[in-house]
Amino acid sequence: MSESIAPERLTRKTTSIAQLLARRVQETPDREAYRYPVGEEWRSMTWKQSYERIKAIGAGLLSLGLHREERVGLLSNTRVEWLLVDLGILSAGGATTTVYPSSTAEECAYILHDSDAKYVFAEDASQLKKLAAHRAEIPSVQKVILLDGAPDAKDKDWVMTLADLEEAGAKHLAKDPRAVDEVVDGVKGEQLATLIYTSGTTGKPKGVRLLHECWAYTADAMEATRLIDADDVQFLWLPMAHSFGKVLMAGHVATGSVMAVDGRIPKIVENCGVVKPTMMAAVPRIFEKAYNKILEGARVGGLKQKIFEWAIGVGKEVSKVRQAGKEPGGFLAFKLKIADKLVFSKVKARFGGRVKYFISGSAPLSREIAEFFHACGILILEGYGLTESSAASFVNRPTKYAFGTVGMPMPGTELKLAPSDSEILIKSPGVMQGYHNLKDATTEALTDDGWLRTGDIGEVDASGFLRITDRKKDLIKTSGGKYIAPQHIEGKLKAACPYISQVIVHGDKRNFVTALITLDAEAITKWAAAHDANGKSYSELVASPDLKAVVSPFVDEVNKTLAKYETVKQFAILPEELSIEKGELTPSLKVKRKVVEKKYATLLDKMYEGAIAE
Repeated sequence: MSESIAPERLTRKTTSIAQLLARRVQETPDREAYRYPVGEEWRSMTWKQSYERIKAIGAGLLSLGLHREERVGLLSNTRVEWLLVDLGILSAGGATTTVYPSSTAEECAYILHDSDAKYVFAEDASQLKKLAAHRAEIPSVQKVILLDGAPDAKDKDWVMTLADLEEAGAKHLAKDPRAVDEVVDGVKGEQLATLIYTSGTTGKPKGVRLLHECWAYTADAMEATRLIDADDVQFLWLPMAHSFGKVLMAGHVATGSVMAVDGRIPKIVENCGVVKPTMMAAVPRIFEKAYNKILEGARVGGLKQKIFEWAIGVGKEVSKVRQAGKEPGGFLAFKLKIADKLVFSKVKARFGGRVKYFISGSAPLSREIAEFFHACGILILEGYGLTESSAASFVNRPTKYAFGTVGMPMPGTELKLAPSDSEILIKSPGVMQGYHNLKDATTEALTDDGWLRTGDIGEVDASGFLRITDRKKDLIKTSGGKYIAPQHIEGKLKAACPYISQVIVHGDKRNFVTALITLDAEAITKWAAAHDANGKSYSELVASPDLKAVVSPFVDEVNKTLAKYETVKQFAILPEELSIEKGELTPSLKVKRKVVEKKYATLLDKMYEGAIAE
């Protein structure tokens, strides 16, 4: 293996998030901690108020009989109660087993059985129904706690409400006021804090064992990078069953900032207008949708479109200056002022008008899209990490960034590239203990001396920025022996065409490259209105040769930027958008490539008729 890149020094201050939280409440009890919606109204809680609920939840679990490191399932959408419950579990010494709310009943039963969960928090009756249907398969679960609603009479022996748990916790604390404090004081870094089951694209999910030390490290590293400070208002919508959401929670507690929480994806833009965040983390699909919407709105012809294109040209000039670490001056600064007033201020207003920067993670962000937003005066800092490394491993900094890269290692993280294939290897206190009940998989993922094999291929530039070139397992090898990185091509296509929603580039062991494309329903509806096709369904529209002719020139333009063996020779538009519910996307909106290719195998084969692969 290659020589490792030494980590940036990190001063460690934290042993566990539970202890960090207790310290936070002591230091800033009356500062605002959370904002959350109740109906159409947003409410808030101070650190002291939130900790009272967290301690009640923790004490309630202790009263039920929870012991250190015993697993507690959490099956809910992202909402403020998710964070309070998770912190309550940690403060009671338990280990949270996260379960995606989109999981099937069978998947829920598998995860809860595999983790040996003792208690489960379920969001509502629909989630409870999944558990009840497989109760015989999860004998370890002694009690289900409902966040919303009340149990039926037949379920009262097995189900209680969150309010009931908090009431039991209050009684427990009345008898023993230091019950939770003593548990928190005794938490050790090497104890299990979280089991996160990877959504995976094939096979059963694997439980990633993350210790208190892992999250304590991410909290210290996030604070050291100063990505979030005490005066920030962060909008959190990411699925909290995903490590990306969890690491943001660690940074929030470390800095004492404000967290506005609402996991309803359709309300992201609306909520930004209300919350007016100063920073927000998101997955690339959110930026792609915003990008397409902005471009579609500008394609109106006439003076408005010319002004938009002029402004973007000015913004790109300014972007180059700022990427060099300088600020525009003279006539360029004057032009920027006009462009900002006419165009960029409206783009920024979509996100509330106060965002200092976004953080993008979970999947690759197209460089073209990052540069477009930077031209508009919006900085997107791309980062990188795995569930197995507690998410926060690399990130661009507000004052030191390079588009098309995932930045530099977080303080305390070491990096090296395997000499055989440039696979990225990571070592840090955030790296998992291993996979739950899977010794062989753990041995495959971790070297004897503690390096995590990421499965990603990368390169480091002269300035120390890491670039991800592709997933090791996703690399395509054509029948002619050429290796192709599909994500690179997919990113270019999504950036080039405002109608494209998702792309799956295909060609492994084939003679040439093809692509499966889905289109954005909203953008296509607007196209239909302008082309006498109103009233047609999505499937009817995408089946039209006219629409394929609309997309084709964009594919041709991207092909001009690719090596001949990389070019997309044929593409097909799928009859429907990909979805989480149908198992085609992960909850963090990444495409399950193998699932989609299998589903549309006939369509793919048809594009290769007469050109059989070797």
